[in-house]
Amino acid sequence: MAVLVCGGAGYIGSHMVAALIEKGEEVIVLDNFQKGHRNAILGGTVYEGDVRDKNILNKIFSENTIDSVIDFAADSLVGESVHEPLKYFNNNIGGTINLLEVMKEYGVKHIVFSSTAATYGEPKNIPIKEEDDTIPTNPYGESKLAVEKILKWCDKAYGIKYTVLRYFNAAGAHVNGRIGEDHRPETHLIPIILEVALGKREFITIFGNNYETKDGTCVRDYIHVMDLVNAHSLALERLRMGGESRIYNLGNGQGFSVKEVIEVARKVTGKEIKDVVADRRAGDPAVLVASSNKAMDELSWVLEYNSLETIIKTAWDWYKNHPNGYNY
Repeated sequence: MAVLVCGGAGYIGSHMVAALIEKGEEVIVLDNFQKGHRNAILGGTVYEGDVRDKNILNKIFSENTIDSVIDFAADSLVGESVHEPLKYFNNNIGGTINLLEVMKEYGVKHIVFSSTAATYGEPKNIPIKEEDDTIPTNPYGESKLAVEKILKWCDKAYGIKYTVLRYFNAAGAHVNGRIGEDHRPETHLIPIILEVALGKREFITIFGNNYETKDGTCVRDYIHVMDLVNAHSLALERLRMGGESRIYNLGNGQGFSVKEVIEVARKVTGKEIKDVVADRRAGDPAVLVASSNKAMDELSWVLEYNSLETIIKTAWDWYKNHPNGYNY
């Protein structure tokens, strides 16, 4: 019995593939390689294609005995989604509908779905809990929330059991140093800071220093990618044991400001890391921090890499050895 990982060449997907292989799982990877990297896939059977293509999905499901699906395949840039909403609805919703239709046809009843904290929009409560209001402020979050609702109705109609995992800020790299984060373009804070440390950028821009936070900069919840994929493994195990459909937040439970992240990066790298303050970006909430108690209670999820220093150190180890990402 195999696990199909859609988007398995991407940042989180590739770490998921590595974790499944380490557990002795049979792994099938589907990726269109528009953003993912072949060198990031450390094993398994790989198919090149798009989840919106029924032909490739039928080929995969007919050639393999698929037990479960972990779905990472999506466009995920918030700013781009505002300017290209149809692209995001087409790929993120349409692709998952295609996948669910083929799962239904082949009788596959388990899916772990990669969602996002962007489903909450501007939070009214900190830390954010799963039952809080979901009012997305961008098409990316709206597309993920739409899929969550589709999954609910597919469970009722077809018995497809799901676990939705709402991520906060994934960061860090595999502890073996072989795979890490490589986006083109890079939009995540920690990689951009480390690009400054590597001399690939002149400075890091701090967007706003007048928020109502401890040092005036935005506060975010950073979770190590290996802790993230461990939660997926636990969620998959729970579904296989007959667990009901659930939604979980995945975060560290701690908030770190932009200035704090830069300061820790200076300590880890030993580099100066110049920063420049600019105006706020539209739509940036002051604080986003998760309550992950539900996942910890119901999945027995334990964070292994929850210190910011550890998160940044694993990322730095990756970047030092892969200054050009996977284009080495």
